[in-house]
Amino acid sequence: MIREIAGEELGRHVQTACPGAVEAWQGSSLWVKPERIFDVCRFLKETSGMEFDLLNSISAVDYVEYFEVVYHLTSTTRLHSAVLKARVYGRDEPSLPSVVGLWQGADLQEREVWDLMGVRFTGHPNLKRILLWEGYPGHPLRKDYLEAPR
Repeated sequence: MIREIAGEELGRHVQTACPGAVEAWQGSSLWVKPERIFDVCRFLKETSGMEFDLLNSISAVDYVEYFEVVYHLTSTTRLHSAVLKARVYGRDEPSLPSVVGLWQGADLQEREVWDLMGVRFTGHPNLKRILLWEGYPGHPLRKDYLEAPR
């Protein structure tokens, strides 16, 4: 059975390894500074005892004031899971570092978040639309999206 690591427990480990990266924790979630997401994910993947070798999913939520990018991680060897979140502010060019260098499975997931929500992943090797065509106006899962003209 996989045990979910509480945000506070995870946060204490991350604070030690990545000082200043943790913003908050609540329940099973840990919020990290968006510019530090790669460092935190690398720590969680490569550190003995953590060993989060599986990125289950990356998704995003539009809260109008900010986007929240959510990472679900699992350690298949330690049998535990974690939820990381990063708040990205700004509607024009919201961005945070790509984690494709850590988990290849992030490739398509980051492209989907970019395509539908407009959150850019800096350092992504091929950040282009995956569901909609190039030149499509806007990002249709944003709350401020207006339907494209027909």
